[in-house]
Amino acid sequence: MTERTTIDTRGAACTSALMELIGALRTLHIGDEVELLSADKGSAQEVADWCAEVRHECISVNDRSGYWSVLVRKAK
Repeated sequence: MTERTTIDTRGAACTSALMELIGALRTLHIGDEVELLSADKGSAQEVADWCAEVRHECISVNDRSGYWSVLVRKAK
């Protein structure tokens, strides 16, 4: 069964969003998903770029009126 975890970094510094995502992915299984919430558009783009680089799947990046939601699936 696929697990989905949510990480809310809306009040944190922009660099912590990616670090928290990396930490969460280390504890999950292949196919599990993490939804990252961030108030910083730059963090959303940084996560999408990082996923492409390390070959995890960035499923979606959405503007949610005041914050960004990035959905990532662990691929390896």
